[in-house]
Amino acid sequence: MNDPLTTPWGERRLTRFPEDPRERLRAWDAADEYLLRHLAESGTPMPSGTVAVTGDRWGALTASLAPHRPVVQIADSSLGQRATRANLARAGVDEDAVRLLTTRDTPPERIDVLLVRVPKSLALLEDQLHRLAPAVHPGTLVVGAGMVKEIHTSTLRLFERIIGPTRTSHAVRKARLVLAAVDPDLPRTPSPWPYRYELPADAARVAGRPVVNHAGVFCADRLDVGTRFFLRHLPEGLDGRRVVDLGCGNGVVGLAVALTDPGAELVLTDESHQAVASAEETFRANGLAGSGASFLTGDGLADFAPASVDVVLCNPPFHSHQATSDLAARRMFAGARRALRPGGELRVVANRHLGHHVTLRRVFGNCETVAGDPKFAVLRAVRA
Repeated sequence: MNDPLTTPWGERRLTRFPEDPRERLRAWDAADEYLLRHLAESGTPMPSGTVAVTGDRWGALTASLAPHRPVVQIADSSLGQRATRANLARAGVDEDAVRLLTTRDTPPERIDVLLVRVPKSLALLEDQLHRLAPAVHPGTLVVGAGMVKEIHTSTLRLFERIIGPTRTSHAVRKARLVLAAVDPDLPRTPSPWPYRYELPADAARVAGRPVVNHAGVFCADRLDVGTRFFLRHLPEGLDGRRVVDLGCGNGVVGLAVALTDPGAELVLTDESHQAVASAEETFRANGLAGSGASFLTGDGLADFAPASVDVVLCNPPFHSHQATSDLAARRMFAGARRALRPGGELRVVANRHLGHHVTLRRVFGNCETVAGDPKFAVLRAVRA
């Protein structure tokens, strides 16, 4: 969608990354609009100094405020930050007006305005508030924003416990604001993340192995059932082959390959900085820091040379924030076909109801079911 975001801070035409005209999804929502209007019309002036924006999904807040104030954006999604760069360029914003940080970078030492787009993951919100709390002070303006369905009692309790007294606004167009006052007497405790546990006995090749999860990583407190099924049906004999764990999450699938086929040239990649950090720490926890595996944050296989990969392993997502979408899976499949050498294979685990076998036949011209149960199927497509 190309509807402009119109607020007192100006009009911005924003796009997501990647763009797909079939999706009809905007790069902003009512929560972004509500927050920007509140900042301009509340009667409470914004303090001078550093504006930090965290969780800005496609750069709507950053691109709107940066022409008026220097902004630090803190984001987990590398795709979201690519969208932010494109939207800043479209707005004609000088690069010096914005500092782009990842959730793994050291936060600013002092924050005078903290704007929080409430993430889908409560754990990620908890981790970020803990990391940012030492930088706020009694004069800091703290405003969170989200759709009503994203803001729960547990959300408000996190702001209360980590930042200070918290209240919510009235709902406007199904969006709500979280208004927090900084309590300097609250103890500044470290984040409880990352979370570590041992994989269960039915985790095939990696049973009993330690795994490390940073906040916001899918199924951070347990092994998800799809990956559990996938681990029992991975290809074998991968020594000497270039293998990509695409959308690697905490790196469990790649870990299984590294343990079984240590001669494989293994690359683990994800668009989430939290995920890639988790995968690296999972390998270190298993004594594989020097295994030669590579860890990349980015846009799937877009940066891989054509016909440079032998095997791609993937448990694709089917959500884009709150929206159900197969865009990520379709791009992963198309990217895999481009990156695979002739005869190379893509192996996928997915919920049966998603119908990925249809998409794989369209992209590859073939698809076979390696294994299945009532909920999941492991699918294999081969590059001709």
